[in-house]
Amino acid sequence: MKRLMGFAGLAVAVGLSGCGVTRFMDRTAVVTEPSACTAKRFEVYFADSEARLTEAARQAIGMAAAQLQGCNIRKVQVLGLADARGGATANQSLSERRAVAVAEALTAAGWPAPVFEVEAAGEAGAADATGVREPMRRRTEVLIDAIPR
Repeated sequence: MKRLMGFAGLAVAVGLSGCGVTRFMDRTAVVTEPSACTAKRFEVYFADSEARLTEAARQAIGMAAAQLQGCNIRKVQVLGLADARGGATANQSLSERRAVAVAEALTAAGWPAPVFEVEAAGEAGAADATGVREPMRRRTEVLIDAIPR
């Protein structure tokens, strides 16, 4: 108990030995809401061997479009991917159709078409960095460069 009183006494002594009353600065002028207009990345997933947007894909695209509605969208990179089934030609075609489907949906949501870079990885997109082929490659990756207007 004596030790606790010693710390309390020390705290009072230190507090009283200051140079006056501490005033807190009003930070409302320096604290702002973060802008939604920043670089973003999202993915759109597809059913096996499909390039048609699912309802979940439409929702993801709609949410991204709504978040960046008041922004200056400078660049949109859309990369279509496919899994390893179907052969090189079929996977290239499927990847292209997936990328185009996403780009068209974003353009329909009001994004400027000239800023799009649409690419497809085809069968090369079917393997991850370790060379493993996986179903999660059935997607389109979207990278957005946006700034406030």
